[in-house]
Amino acid sequence: MSDVIPDNIDLPSAADVFTAAERIAGHIHRTPLLSSSGLNALLGTELFFKCEHLQKVGAFKARGAANAVLQLPVDTAMVATHSSGNHGAALAWAAALRGIACRVVMPENAPEAKKAAVAAYGAEIVLCEATLAARESTLAALVEQTGAHVVPPFDDARIIAGQGTVAQEIVGQCREQGFTPDMIVAPVGGGGLLAGTGLAASALAPEIKVLGAEPCGADDAQRSFRSGVRVTEQVPDTIADGLRTTLGLRNFALIRRHVNDVATASEPAIREALGLLWNRTKQFVEPSAAVGLATVLEHRARFRNKRAVIVLTGGNMDISVVAGMIADSGQ
Repeated sequence: MSDVIPDNIDLPSAADVFTAAERIAGHIHRTPLLSSSGLNALLGTELFFKCEHLQKVGAFKARGAANAVLQLPVDTAMVATHSSGNHGAALAWAAALRGIACRVVMPENAPEAKKAAVAAYGAEIVLCEATLAARESTLAALVEQTGAHVVPPFDDARIIAGQGTVAQEIVGQCREQGFTPDMIVAPVGGGGLLAGTGLAASALAPEIKVLGAEPCGADDAQRSFRSGVRVTEQVPDTIADGLRTTLGLRNFALIRRHVNDVATASEPAIREALGLLWNRTKQFVEPSAAVGLATVLEHRARFRNKRAVIVLTGGNMDISVVAGMIADSGQ
């Protein structure tokens, strides 16, 4: 099933990204930009990694959540959302900054590490079936019961603007090192990060190409981008649990305007990329964060002799699955 973007939808601007950066500056990390000479030699390109797995709550989601919560009215008593993990943890953390209660609707099959993180930051978890429809209906019932203020995981102007601060930092850090990258590669699930990245990059350095990266088993963003019509239903099949959802309405509108393309990566490539990141860079990231590098592995000619920044989106996963993933990756 697909739908069409209405012409009058409200969207954040680049100015909203820059204001968000000022608003959240005292609450989040300016994460490092790292490189690996070994990977560069292996792939014939010059890669830099924006380490958002080292962000508060272990994911870039802290940016959008902080930007949203810090704008809420002073009398807000509770916030709520649905999330597979990282947004829920980020919202719980941001709510704690304000002394606000938080409830998070999570699918039953969410990774245990992410459930534990959401609870550790003080949120009450409400489990539901592992479908988007179940998540949305459970959240709607929760809001009706409690009157909580909903902070969506991606389809929200405040969230998109907050996530866009990743790209703002990337451009600034690259310029500090004396260059402008040819590309920024951002994994895409609901599209908050990719939409914000395209929005910020187009305003700060329009010569940078912005590329979305997603699993072949959850390729709604690529299909939506290339058809011009948003895909709203799919049955995802990927280890990248943070990228299983479909694009939000606002996110798709911005991606169409400001993103150059969306490429996909197979499950073997995602596992290989995960092993390379763990073993070559010593960065402990989750599968969703490896999809950017996996896209480079499968489309090497596209990146050859280019400078590309890949966003490592998060590092929240169960330690118990690490050995198996490394073995499967062949690293």
